[in-house]
Amino acid sequence: MARAKDRGIFAVDMLFDTDLIARRRRRALRRPVAGADFLMRLAAEELAERLSVVERHFEKAVEMQGATGAVAEACLATGKIGSLTRIEMPDAFRPGVAPVLERPLELLGLEPESVNLLLAPLCLHVTNDTPGLFIQARRALHPDGLFLALIPGAGTLAELKDVLLETEAALYGGASPRVIPFPDVRDVGGLMQRAGFALPVVDADMRTVRYDTLFELMKDLRAMGMTNPLTGRSRVPVSRRFFLKAAELYAERHSDPDGRIRASFHFIHASGWAPHESQQKPLKPGSAITRLSDALKTK
Repeated sequence: MARAKDRGIFAVDMLFDTDLIARRRRRALRRPVAGADFLMRLAAEELAERLSVVERHFEKAVEMQGATGAVAEACLATGKIGSLTRIEMPDAFRPGVAPVLERPLELLGLEPESVNLLLAPLCLHVTNDTPGLFIQARRALHPDGLFLALIPGAGTLAELKDVLLETEAALYGGASPRVIPFPDVRDVGGLMQRAGFALPVVDADMRTVRYDTLFELMKDLRAMGMTNPLTGRSRVPVSRRFFLKAAELYAERHSDPDGRIRASFHFIHASGWAPHESQQKPLKPGSAITRLSDALKTK
């Protein structure tokens, strides 16, 4: 999400290989694994629930890079949306209940003030120009339009990161990044403010998923298209010995009494509105008509 200054021009640091992300998503959709889409189904439930309590009808909505279409289907079922279009990476999506516009991962390609609702499920943690994408989203919203996002946050797959780093250091004398860095709540809050969203709200929660072994966790991550897309990843293949050692270490450190291992997924929920004159505004300093000491009944 950082930007590097080069000869007076701000250039985006390429932390993620977006072409690789698209290829792995295509592969995951061609080879589905039963139940491995649980994170996107969770995102669909969470976003639909939050949308359902908003006392507003959104005539034109867009879902960003949802891949499976689960979020589009769940949010349409709330009755809060007139029409919905999905934006997906080329050939990296499952057809569903809504029409699709094919775009690269970091391009919305929407006209300014053209939509009333933008949904961003599990896609904003692997973008290089994340500030720019937030700005694209805000500009695409009609005044008083709503942005809803669910973003994997800091602490996600912390157990996996721990054991892979230690295993590689022990076997090879060094370590390369094998789990991506995830944003924290403050990062996302800052991005919302920087992009110009009004009334931003950011909160977080955590889910724990249990597996028999590390190998089942890795199988699910491949089936989600979520394996390491970092440009700085090691290209040197690792041996079966590496994964056996990592699985042993994972079981020692992060297992329950029944022997099953834990994998943590932290989620950041973000919402904000395109500015509009009808929205609440903070009071000007000094405009209070009652003293705080009077309200607290203190001197």
